[in-house]
Amino acid sequence: MITSESLGDVHNSVSTENKTGWKKVLSFLGPAYLVSVGYMDPGNWATDLAAGSQFGYKLIWVLLLSNLIALLLQNLAVRLGIVRGLDLAQASKHTYPRFVNFCLYILAQIAIIACDLAEVIGMAIGLNLLFGLPLIWGVSITMLDTLLLLFLLNKGMRKLEGFIITLIFIVGVSFLVEMFIVKPDVVEIAKGFIPANLNNQALYIAIGIIGATVMPHNLYLHSSLVQTRKIDRSESGIRSAIKFNFWDTTIALNLAFFVNAAILILAASAFFGRGYHEVAEIQDAHKLLDHIFGKIAPALFALALIAAGQSSTVTGTLAGQIIMEGHLNLRIAPWLRRLLTRIFAIVPAFFTIMHAGEQGLGKLLILSQVVLSLQLGFAIIPLIHFTSDRKRMGKFASSVWLQVLAWIFAVLIVGLNARLVIQEINSWAADNPSSGNLVHYVITPIAVAIGALLLYVFLRPLLFKHADKPAYIPHGIAAALDNLEAVHYDHIAVTIDFSKNDQDCIRHALMQGGKDAKYTLIHVVETAAARYYGDTVMDNETQSDVNNLDKYVVALKALHYNAEAVIGYGGPATAIAQIVNKSSIDFMVMGSHGHKVLKDLIFGTTVNSVRHKVNIPVLVVKPGKK
Repeated sequence: MITSESLGDVHNSVSTENKTGWKKVLSFLGPAYLVSVGYMDPGNWATDLAAGSQFGYKLIWVLLLSNLIALLLQNLAVRLGIVRGLDLAQASKHTYPRFVNFCLYILAQIAIIACDLAEVIGMAIGLNLLFGLPLIWGVSITMLDTLLLLFLLNKGMRKLEGFIITLIFIVGVSFLVEMFIVKPDVVEIAKGFIPANLNNQALYIAIGIIGATVMPHNLYLHSSLVQTRKIDRSESGIRSAIKFNFWDTTIALNLAFFVNAAILILAASAFFGRGYHEVAEIQDAHKLLDHIFGKIAPALFALALIAAGQSSTVTGTLAGQIIMEGHLNLRIAPWLRRLLTRIFAIVPAFFTIMHAGEQGLGKLLILSQVVLSLQLGFAIIPLIHFTSDRKRMGKFASSVWLQVLAWIFAVLIVGLNARLVIQEINSWAADNPSSGNLVHYVITPIAVAIGALLLYVFLRPLLFKHADKPAYIPHGIAAALDNLEAVHYDHIAVTIDFSKNDQDCIRHALMQGGKDAKYTLIHVVETAAARYYGDTVMDNETQSDVNNLDKYVVALKALHYNAEAVIGYGGPATAIAQIVNKSSIDFMVMGSHGHKVLKDLIFGTTVNSVRHKVNIPVLVVKPGKK
């Protein structure tokens, strides 16, 4: 069974044991680099360019502060994933009521759409700058990167990671060369690390920088990805895993900080220092680079922009799957989820181009990063609560000084966001008297409702401490098996989904083979991590599935049947077929999910796909059939 100490018997399959020195470090490297691409997406470019061109080097300290906040929060996410075997969305589902989880999902999904919007705009602008392609066509072409992403996923995670690392390398090298071209003022850069007061415009840009750097959905993503490592579950082993993941996160996020700082320094050196103080548009930055430095600098700028946009699409896609599964327990086909996210991002981009012209895209980019920042409180506050809970985290709960620092950062972010919201609402009401009713009767109530939700998210764990729900079992509890009669066949496979249909499927299998046959019970783990990392994953859902499947095996053995359990990973049809084809299985029993056409389109089909992938008889048992 799954307990509050579920990590005690976790069996991960990416070994980190019996390794020392650099081999030990390298065995933990990986998850943070996939996360870090979200910290250098086109949304960061817009805020960094605006900051550098308007305020010179004066906001570098905001970038540094954002990076420190990101380091702290990402390491809290790592701690949650390693110690409890839960990602942030799953932990929230344990703690908050269903309606609150639905609201948290909606807000997190809005953040993902905002992030994807930045990637759409950045990619379109990059294509326009490099090849002269109209922005409206560039936005349309971004639909195709959905197909590219799915193609790379089908080729395996290593090829996808290699693709991402290549793009990050292109971004880094491009800006390294840019630094040699623009020759920034080192003394002024050093002064930029000294904090200074922020006026209204600087505050807006600063919050955009924080939202672009400390991305809320990356907290969900990181808490899931770290569960792919097999570690020693002793106290020293878990502490070692936390330590090595800390270095993984530190290295990856500091690389992202270098890229962001390079963009701001580029804008400050090339534009602010030459009197161009209003360069908030990426296109303007490209034109000025061409005017000041010739052809090489703007070409590198556009190439890096395209690479940054493409590498960041993975972050939002995977985080979207984790958030949907964690908060709602809803799993749909990856292609459909990716397509819906991209459509929701493309629509505002189209609308902006048609009504505000091409120059409106830069403002939309910065707005998308402010939206990300406004969502931060709903991810940060639960994360701090979960990692501070000594009953759930035991000796690995955050120390007092870490909690204090995390809460200071949380108060800072929420306070700045509250100030910005009040400032913007007052500004809208003052600038547009005709829309005063809209502000007072629609926008203000929504802002108050969101504020009340944030207050509830903060107070719930304090007022109802340790009153969270029993550990969530994704597929239900294994049913009791008794009074089963068997028939014949030598080696029979039975697919298991931990539903009320399992007993009927197993009964039909036993009728075919009797006690002389061997029975292989197959279940496929379909979590986001399982789809990307295959058998190297052992997250909370995998643990519960392994334990539930073992219950069936124990029950069958108690009835003197020869049974074994096999876990598959990723797409159900492919995983089942692979298990069957490499074994000596000569008959298979599957349960029908009973979906109609629309649900088949959304959730995918399994039975028909499996029948075409195997060369043995398949018995399909419909729900409720005897």
